[in-house]
Amino acid sequence: MKRQKFYASALVASFALVAGSSSGLTDHRTFRARGGNRLLSHRRQNPYVGHHHHFLEHPHQSRYSPPPQPQLESRDSPKYVLVEERKGNSFFDGFDFFTSPDPTHGMVNYLDQNAARNAGLVYVQPDGTVVMKVDNSTNLPYGALRNSVRISSIRKYQGGLFIFDVQAGPFGCGVWPAFWTVGPDWPLGGEIDIFEGVHYGPTNQMTLHTAPGCSTDTNSTVPNDFRVPPSSAGMGTSNCGPSPNNGGCYFIDNNPTSYGTKFRDAGGAVMAMEWSNRGIRIWNFPRNHVPFDLKAQKPVPALWSSAYLKAAWTSTACPPSKYFRQHSIVIDTTLCGDWAGTTYTSAGCPGTCTQQIMTAGNFDNAVWKINAVAVYTQK
Repeated sequence: MKRQKFYASALVASFALVAGSSSGLTDHRTFRARGGNRLLSHRRQNPYVGHHHHFLEHPHQSRYSPPPQPQLESRDSPKYVLVEERKGNSFFDGFDFFTSPDPTHGMVNYLDQNAARNAGLVYVQPDGTVVMKVDNSTNLPYGALRNSVRISSIRKYQGGLFIFDVQAGPFGCGVWPAFWTVGPDWPLGGEIDIFEGVHYGPTNQMTLHTAPGCSTDTNSTVPNDFRVPPSSAGMGTSNCGPSPNNGGCYFIDNNPTSYGTKFRDAGGAVMAMEWSNRGIRIWNFPRNHVPFDLKAQKPVPALWSSAYLKAAWTSTACPPSKYFRQHSIVIDTTLCGDWAGTTYTSAGCPGTCTQQIMTAGNFDNAVWKINAVAVYTQK
């Protein structure tokens, strides 16, 4: 997540693992802290452009219903098998709790697992929903840090199909949540941002951060199944490398229920990120449009409608084998910092971000509600 990026204007937005061995488990707190030093400059003008059943149906269905566009399965389409699923009471067994200072200079104090449980910031509801939240019960003096949670998967991955089934994500003035994957020695190991936003931002942004040389493929020769429909998402900057300003290359979802209040009210979504030798793709499926094969835990991305394809980077312009390695899955919520802090005023939020941190009730919506995280690898 934590990196700096430029965001397209709201106008642009409206237009448009073979699993790695669990050996070599480098402490990601160390490399993330080192990587955090990369985030020193930046800024965008627009603050935002910058259970027992695996996939739960939700009573509030999304009104965003693009017409289905079925695709035929390719003979060389990878076949996937489930290698890890985290949900319910076993969810946190697969993660470490990050406790170092926030690499993106957020006004948060990340708690370890015992402290987070005791503070009520992580728990599992009776129905199996996993909850991760920011402290919303303690008023603080000016300049104090607010307790929050950041977790990183113990297992590392070298490609695959990553599934994030979430009912709600954090939002609100000063809030900066993300679900992402990252490798060591940032940006050399690469970073893939699957769900990210700030404040009351209207839609989700998906971004790659890499070493120099990777880009979004804009040639006419892009394969059809890597073409993101303009009605689905808008493409931002195409340079995925660290220059200028660690911006990365990104797409912005055009679905108004992909982030914030509307995302929560729609019951969230099931997001999928495929990292294969052909490239990287991200889909966002509203509750009432999750593919049947994915519900059955036998996913075949070649069969998925392009209407829900939100971001794509081909191996021609950005070979995954060169730019991405040994990724951990990260879920976190920071406050203020390098993005939400610098865009706080332009987002129309009251006072200053430091003042916002003081009042507990400002973070009643800074809550993750997660059904499951799953990873599939190619057979």
